[in-house]
Amino acid sequence: MVLRDLRHDEEALACFERAVTLVPGYADGWNNRGTALFALHRLDDALASYDRATALKPGYAEAWSNRGMALQGLRRIDEALASVEHSIHLEPGYADGHNNRGLVLRETKQLAAALASCERAIHIKPDRPEAYNSRGVVLQDCRRIEEAIESYAQAIAADAGYADAHWNLALCRLLTGDFAQGWPGYEWRWRQTGPTAQKHRFAQAAWCGDEPLEGKTLLLHSEQGYGDTLQFCRYAKLAHDRGARVILEVPGALRPLLECLEGYVQVIESGAALPAFDLHCPLLSMPLAFKTRLDSIPAHVPYLRAHALRIAAWREQLRDSGHPRVGLVWSGNPQHSNDRNRSIPLAELATLLPHGPHYFSLQKDLREDDTAILATRPDILHLGDGINDFADSAALCELMDLVVSVDTSVAHLAGALGRPLWVMLPYTPDWRWLLDRDDSPWYPSARLFRQSSPGDWEIALRQICDALRRRYAAGAGHPAQGRRT
Repeated sequence: MVLRDLRHDEEALACFERAVTLVPGYADGWNNRGTALFALHRLDDALASYDRATALKPGYAEAWSNRGMALQGLRRIDEALASVEHSIHLEPGYADGHNNRGLVLRETKQLAAALASCERAIHIKPDRPEAYNSRGVVLQDCRRIEEAIESYAQAIAADAGYADAHWNLALCRLLTGDFAQGWPGYEWRWRQTGPTAQKHRFAQAAWCGDEPLEGKTLLLHSEQGYGDTLQFCRYAKLAHDRGARVILEVPGALRPLLECLEGYVQVIESGAALPAFDLHCPLLSMPLAFKTRLDSIPAHVPYLRAHALRIAAWREQLRDSGHPRVGLVWSGNPQHSNDRNRSIPLAELATLLPHGPHYFSLQKDLREDDTAILATRPDILHLGDGINDFADSAALCELMDLVVSVDTSVAHLAGALGRPLWVMLPYTPDWRWLLDRDDSPWYPSARLFRQSSPGDWEIALRQICDALRRRYAAGAGHPAQGRRT
């Protein structure tokens, strides 16, 4: 347990494994083994361990609640809710059960019920920071931003080292455009639990913006998702302009595209041997290093470009029909933690698309329901089967007159290329899209369409389709010259 609290997750797991080997009927050991596996994001294994704990001790409320969190992580939401509610049935005064119930209800967009459950947890155990943090997350989903900030502050008051609350507070600050407080708070991500929060460990010093870069070699390493790398690789040029030789370490799927930065950046695929360097910085720490504010975002686009040979190959496949081309991306990775908010069923979008443009699916992967819809819609041509990497996606974006996307890596790609881009956003979006504006300071060519209430895409989709009709009136062909929307 001490090792777990110290975030030595692998060592903690080894101890719990030893405990249940010595005493196979030790329910607490199986539950604790599950928490270690959960921290390592081995969710299937964690679930199996919780199942063993509840089989050994059917009245074990904590294990039932933890089991619900594992099921939530596996996107088995109905089962997750049943499991956490069973924990409350077993122990009505179990604060963590009420807190976890609130988190699962949030997944189902039952925000009022989720908030009430978090409040109940606070009432039962007012000294537990987790419930204040969970309440803050739900309040943020409701766009009750000031209340969310206060709730995170209460969590931090209860536990000054509570990384998740600091992190969520930082995201809230960034969402409101308060970069001065948001970027420093964003560094708390390295103190969170789980493999995604593991910071690169280098013998070389981290660069935080103060040390001169003239004559130095700076390693910039990607983190989080593809979209984050596409958004923040723009900072490589700023480091180069300060006199650094820049090495950029990125996932393999991005390397062919980002090699377009050749001339001032050396691109290395993640996992390959690194050349010598003097300093390093994670990509998402670069805005802090450069003291970025809303009015100083480096938004000169395009800062990426597609390869001419890829463009030529895709142009040959698409041909020129004389109709405007609109690229569509309606969903992202179903395993993404925010997928429930950002993705849209194709059926909802497809029925509203106006006639005139030719539509192209730029999705790499399709969900089963979407495949069935596309089979009935010959006016939407799926190109994903031919997309090998982001260099292909970039070429396709260049060949589109407009890209319409949810908040995925393709949206960031089109924005980085300076292509006309319309982004469909949930009621409370990811922090980088800010609030209550239809433009993006990160991507000047983007126009934003937002939900008017949580989970309701209808108005936003109708606005997009009305805008498409105006942009591409029947028989109007391609729009006027220029990349701005």
